[in-house]
Amino acid sequence: MQRFFDLCPEQETPFLLMDRAALQSRVEDFLVHAKDCGVFYAVKANSDPQVVQLVANAGMGFEISSTAELNLLLGQGVDPKKIITSNPIKTPGFIEKMYQHGGRQFVFDSVTEAEKIAKLAPGSDVVVRLTVENLESSWPLTDKFGVGPEEAATLLLQSRDLGLNPAGVTFHVGSQCEGVLSWHAALERAADVWRQVAEGGVNLKLLNIGGGFPAHHGVNVPSVEAIYDIVFKRVAELFPADIVLEAEPGRALVADSGALVGSVVGKAGRDGENWLYLDVGVFNGLMESVGNIPYIFTPLEKNGSETVKWVVAGPSCDSFDVVAKDIALPDMAVGDKVLITPGGAYTTAYASTFNGVRIPSVVLA
Repeated sequence: MQRFFDLCPEQETPFLLMDRAALQSRVEDFLVHAKDCGVFYAVKANSDPQVVQLVANAGMGFEISSTAELNLLLGQGVDPKKIITSNPIKTPGFIEKMYQHGGRQFVFDSVTEAEKIAKLAPGSDVVVRLTVENLESSWPLTDKFGVGPEEAATLLLQSRDLGLNPAGVTFHVGSQCEGVLSWHAALERAADVWRQVAEGGVNLKLLNIGGGFPAHHGVNVPSVEAIYDIVFKRVAELFPADIVLEAEPGRALVADSGALVGSVVGKAGRDGENWLYLDVGVFNGLMESVGNIPYIFTPLEKNGSETVKWVVAGPSCDSFDVVAKDIALPDMAVGDKVLITPGGAYTTAYASTFNGVRIPSVVLA
């Protein structure tokens, strides 16, 4: 934490302070423990060009879902061969541009999407999105995408009839997965699809284990090394030896390397509660708080050791803009700065200018 204090520049809040050394270390940690598993940073977690360039310089690949993200990477000089997409529902224009730049691997979970890919990216490899349990995740991702094992196998076999190459399976255990049982269950479910497709005469080659690697949102979480060890052990038990593995870390790669720096803009006593208003809130950086993702609030100024419980809110006039309750902080004055961690993931990426609030600038120091 002291390093963040030392790095904190004198500039207008709110801003996102990214610790270059910490980010570099985290990227290297993922690459070292991944062994032969391809690692593709999920750009949606933090698409700041400075972050993208650091990740690219380390040799890591990227996972994207849109033409805008593709243009960002191409503009940074990223080799198109290091870019994959795992969004099961893609715009036609995005498919066409990925194909134009050599993309030959696409995820799908419906006949309609397979037909779209067959038309716009003929002959491509297709990977089916499988639904898996998200019980250990703070931000579940089970409702919008994915199909069960039987339907997944059927879709892969049908894709062959459309001139596509059924290549593999992908899943996502949910963002901020704080346990390890979900990985066990997901791999067993994927192996079930593998067997069913093999019975249909197709040998799959690719398993993408998605994201879900957790950051330290005030709780103890399994390490990158521990998750990879579990995955590699189960993969060796359940799948052929020549399987190709991919992973898509997002949050865990950047979250703990960043801190939002905000300022107190107001205080109030309301119905027996102490309210603390910051210049960063739900709409301009802390949107994940609506899904009960917890943050740690640390005052940069020393205002005594006694603390009281605060309701922490953002600057907009919308009553939805409440970040957290029962946060213990010392008495603070308007203008005092607050460090909000972990802030490197899904903060500036989600931020809007609703109500004229300022999107945090990004400092990589």
